[in-house]
Amino acid sequence: MKKTITYDVNKKKVQREIDYIPVRYIIAIFITLFEVLAVLGIVVSLCYFVPYFYLAALATEIACVIMVIASDDNPDYKIPWLLFILVVPIAGFMLYFMFYSRTLQKKFIRRLDDLKRHSYRKDDSNLLKELKKDNPVAAAQAKMLCDIAETHLFTNTKQEYFSLGEEMFQRMLMDLEAAEKFIYMEYFIIEEGKFWNSILDILKRKAAQGVEVKVLYDDIGCMMTLPGDYHRTLRKWGIQAIPFSRLRGNADSEFNNRSHRKILVIDGKIGYTGGVNIADEYINEVEKFGHWKDTGVRLEGEAVWELTKLFLVDFGINEKEVFVTGNELYPVQNDIKELGYLIPFGDGPHPIYGRRVGKSVIQNMLAGATEYAWMTSPYLIIDNDLCSDLENAALRGIDVRIIVPHIPDKKLIFAMTRSFYHRLMSAGVKIYEYEPGFIHAKSYLVDDDYAMIGTINLDYRSLVHHFENGVWMYQCEANRSLKADIEDTLKKSIEVTPDMLKTNLLQRFITAVVRIFAPML
Repeated sequence: MKKTITYDVNKKKVQREIDYIPVRYIIAIFITLFEVLAVLGIVVSLCYFVPYFYLAALATEIACVIMVIASDDNPDYKIPWLLFILVVPIAGFMLYFMFYSRTLQKKFIRRLDDLKRHSYRKDDSNLLKELKKDNPVAAAQAKMLCDIAETHLFTNTKQEYFSLGEEMFQRMLMDLEAAEKFIYMEYFIIEEGKFWNSILDILKRKAAQGVEVKVLYDDIGCMMTLPGDYHRTLRKWGIQAIPFSRLRGNADSEFNNRSHRKILVIDGKIGYTGGVNIADEYINEVEKFGHWKDTGVRLEGEAVWELTKLFLVDFGINEKEVFVTGNELYPVQNDIKELGYLIPFGDGPHPIYGRRVGKSVIQNMLAGATEYAWMTSPYLIIDNDLCSDLENAALRGIDVRIIVPHIPDKKLIFAMTRSFYHRLMSAGVKIYEYEPGFIHAKSYLVDDDYAMIGTINLDYRSLVHHFENGVWMYQCEANRSLKADIEDTLKKSIEVTPDMLKTNLLQRFITAVVRIFAPML
């Protein structure tokens, strides 16, 4: 099967056909289905042919119900599983054992611990004391985030905010050209075209010059954008590339726990993150859903250390060969003097992360708000806890505004997003839809002082299942740029009114059913 791609070369449109046969993915899906059906078939057969085995199955089902109820998971996640277990006998609890939670082998845990142990070391105590003198609330937020995400507090780091992907793209090319020691890239989506090909040309040259180049891309995220063996192609050019969590057809949570992270690190001194993937729609070279609005941030200074660590841990747990990290990957930059405090951090599924990091950051920002809380997200599918926090902030007089797309990329998800409007609006939350197209930015701003930019959407994928990352910022220069951008985006957006929410009975029924199982999707 062939796939035609179009990209710019010297301001001319060029078309090229590439071999694209997702056979490996198709096989993996069929293997997973076969495993599930085989297990279910065996258990059903035993219940039918073996005396009293059905009683054992019934006892197991009751035990599963008790386990789900007694678990520490969010009730919104428990309810669909309880419903599934009770409504679908035998199959329900068998699928629960297969897919409910992510399990880690001991060797995987040891490898993860080794990678973290060989990372950088930093004492935050003095910086936290300094921040506490300035603002105890900010210091409390910082301490909690550092603890639950195993990260650190930084200062003296330059920030440059990008209100569009195309602005970030040009700056990335300049920094990549100046790379001297190493380039690390981790993205959910990479797709051939102007954006990726421009970067790839530089990566090839840098690798040939002896610069260490590592690329990590999500195997499922790139299922429809890259050939299944693309990492081998990159290795031919001296680029160390691997897919994140390669799809193998295991009947477990491998379909859920994907790397949604977007990280670029250059020489350990410069780092990029935000919502921008490496594909042409993110820089508006290709129009899919109207104008594509995205944001990102460039960091220069010691805060980049955490982005380096996140990448190396992700790369290390997916690489068969053991590699050792060193202090040379975390250079000290004493010449940078910049105001503001930053915490780059990672988030991900249990048990790798003990708590919902991204959700906790958003909740703490809302709890500390005194004037306003503005957010942008491509999706709005949240649990009752976060919904209540948004409502409570609005009810106590905080100006809460959320900007979502007006032109959706997935109609069913958009319908689910709209299903939350009425509840939030009735509490005083203002919802806006970005009229020119699709807003993919994941930005959070509170009272001019607090901001968070990264990959974290307001949906279950981001808040529960995916590996994510972000940057928490207090009194940073980037906060002002983010505020100006959100104010400009609001002018281009439609404020949602109750009249826009009218739906027929069938639409309401479908949305209600899908919302029940949203945490599992």
